Amino acid sequence: MAQHYHAVVWIDHKQARVLHFNVDEADKTVVRDHVVRDLRAHEPRDGKRTEENKPFFEDVAKAIADAGAILIVGPAQEKDFFAKFLSERHPAIRAHVEGVEKADHPSDGELLDHARRYAKAADRMRP
Repeated sequence: MAQHYHAVVWIDHKQARVLHFNVDEADKTVVRDHVVRDLRAHEPRDGKRTEENKPFFEDVAKAIADAGAILIVGPAQEKDFFAKFLSERHPAIRAHVEGVEKADHPSDGELLDHARRYAKAADRMRP
């Protein structure tokens, strides 16, 4: 895999799609959750799912550890749980997160286009 400065993570309760990219190319990695759970069951919203997700979140954190600028997107709360996990367990990686946004189920191409536009706008804001 080539070294790319930017990364985007689309994450839900089953998997994370990680795209490392630059203007011309992108590399994709898929990280799957180790635990199969039924989210239709009425779970308490007390953060216990975050505890269950730690092995999954560790694998995703390893996949983005070398990125200089990271965008986290996804449906529902998993993206927020992952951002919180990074804050608590990997503050050095969390420092490179430039945004956490809602995105339902984009294709890889749509995700990459959005991430490139986001990175371009964020890069213009840097001194």
